[in-house]
Amino acid sequence: MIVERQVELRFGVESREAETHTNLSAVRQDGRCLWVAGDETATIERLTATVDADGRVTGYDAQATIALADLVPLPAGADEEADIEGLGRSNGWLWAVGSHSLKRKKIKPGQSDAKSRKRLATVVREDNRYILARLPLVTGDDGLPRVVREDGDRTAAVLGLDGDSITDLLADDPHLAPFLSIPSKDNGIDIEGVAAHGDRLYIGLRGPVLRGWAVLVEIRPGADPSDPRKLRPLPVGDGRDLYRTHFLDLRGLGIRDLCPHGDDLLVLTGPSMDLDGPVRVVRWRNAARTDAAEIVPAGELEVLGDLPHGDGDDHAEGIAVLDEGPGTRVLIVYDSPSPKRLTTGGGVLADVVTLPG
Repeated sequence: MIVERQVELRFGVESREAETHTNLSAVRQDGRCLWVAGDETATIERLTATVDADGRVTGYDAQATIALADLVPLPAGADEEADIEGLGRSNGWLWAVGSHSLKRKKIKPGQSDAKSRKRLATVVREDNRYILARLPLVTGDDGLPRVVREDGDRTAAVLGLDGDSITDLLADDPHLAPFLSIPSKDNGIDIEGVAAHGDRLYIGLRGPVLRGWAVLVEIRPGADPSDPRKLRPLPVGDGRDLYRTHFLDLRGLGIRDLCPHGDDLLVLTGPSMDLDGPVRVVRWRNAARTDAAEIVPAGELEVLGDLPHGDGDDHAEGIAVLDEGPGTRVLIVYDSPSPKRLTTGGGVLADVVTLPG
């Protein structure tokens, strides 16, 4: 897969100091704007496109920061990161999902063997990671999308405040429950992408990968009648099940992000563990139909191509379809960007790729 061009994402001083630009984990296009998030804060950023005479995007700037704590209650308050790993947009809503993952502490350079062993034995839960937020979108006077707390009878709401997170929903799942107590980088539960289509959300898991099969969780969140600031899971399909799991044969790779394209899902894939590659874009046709298969063999998944990756850097984390024609172009953003992606103006370069077919 050939990178057609690169575009610069420019951030303000505060976000650069928070290293948001080097920790990008999610992206979604919204008209002239991009919604992006980093995994070290509890914020979402809006960037606005600059275009050339032919209407092609040349970069994104004019950053606006949206603090989640200003819109929805957070279980651990405003100062703890939410590790936002996926953004979705559908029917006038912006969705943001945390990783829902446990974290094993890293060994720090220069520490004694005893301290290093102790850190590796320490597993931490950060409650803000276990949220799913639904935020109303409106059009501002400047014609750009804005996130608001309320818009008429639409209210910003969150799932995950009262022992009702997505992982709580999976507590008795025969496939996923055993992985709930395992840290993400150890092949434990790790949400890395979300796609919104109609009233459904498709949640992509980087881990666990089960004998080479990646996992996608389908849910249908709705407003909690007892509190408009909260969400609750509604039945999926004709039965009483509050979620469905889909297993995709991605040949051992996990899901790094999801993006709807009509009724299809574009799946950004990569290693579930702390490795660099391979990284691919895969199309799952008709995935967003209500009768989508729960077991999806490799032969039913179209590999669109491989993406570049670095050695300890340039980890592809987000994919978004751009409204540029002819053809279908996607924007890829990277976590831990290599030095060559960092610009002198404090920005970071994302890749624009044309998909085959």
